[in-house]
Amino acid sequence: MTQPVLEIHHLQKHFGRFQALKDITFTVNSGEVFGFIGPNGAGKSTTIRTLLGLIRATGGHATIFGQDVWRDNVAIHQRLAYVPGDVYLWPNLTGGETIDLLLKLNGTAHTAHTDELIKRFGLDPTKKARTYSKGNRQKVALIAAFSQDADFYIFDEPTSGLDPLNERLFQEAVLHLKQQGKAVLLSSHILSEVERMCDRIAIIREGTIIETGSLAEMRHLTRTEITVTTEQPLAAADLPGVHSFQPGRHPHEYQFAVEAQQLASVMATLTAHGIVALQSTPPTLEDLFMHYYGAGKE
Repeated sequence: MTQPVLEIHHLQKHFGRFQALKDITFTVNSGEVFGFIGPNGAGKSTTIRTLLGLIRATGGHATIFGQDVWRDNVAIHQRLAYVPGDVYLWPNLTGGETIDLLLKLNGTAHTAHTDELIKRFGLDPTKKARTYSKGNRQKVALIAAFSQDADFYIFDEPTSGLDPLNERLFQEAVLHLKQQGKAVLLSSHILSEVERMCDRIAIIREGTIIETGSLAEMRHLTRTEITVTTEQPLAAADLPGVHSFQPGRHPHEYQFAVEAQQLASVMATLTAHGIVALQSTPPTLEDLFMHYYGAGKE
């Protein structure tokens, strides 16, 4: 079996008495886009800074390409591309000069692919970096990253400041990396972006990974929304285990939410009442996220 590109086992990080990371464990494989989600302060960026060798873990262990992220960080960075969520550039260099410098620092040359990326992202490479908006600074870092032939790409809130068109271009570029067999770790607060792109997801809460898996594997944690029209009238008492049962706008139309384990019995009851129309909406990543972070969740 192929070794994962990234392996993290019970990673911990203390800042004095504050424990930023308590228990981080997950892997990222080649040809996989792995989503890393959680609110601000949950520990996402601290985890990534540890993986980049910028800070040293207090406990646990993490390797990239089988190499220790702290001891072997120089060798690891030769095969890695990284884009942070807030890019700072040399103010007196133009965007083009900055891209070339970033590529040169990583042993990569400016190519026709770089020019294509500059055109696609709509960046004016002749302007000084100090004149760039946040979105344009992000574009510079993304163009430099996508110009590299790295084996592992780490994106920490990379589309912050980008407009919807450039967000889509980013998503297309990441999916192209996946097709090439590259490994991608994507930390994002845009849940629709993660849901659209990622093969597996890890949810972090207060420095601990609380759930890992594909969205399909996690759907059992949340409820499916059902809108149904039946031949015979329904009452909430007919459907034990459903939530938020209420009549719809039309005769014999009803709306409710149902847990995954109750779906079979609910469908049997609906069939017995004669289904005229049925619409089901499976739980989304946002539903799953709110399962852990919504009001009342401890």
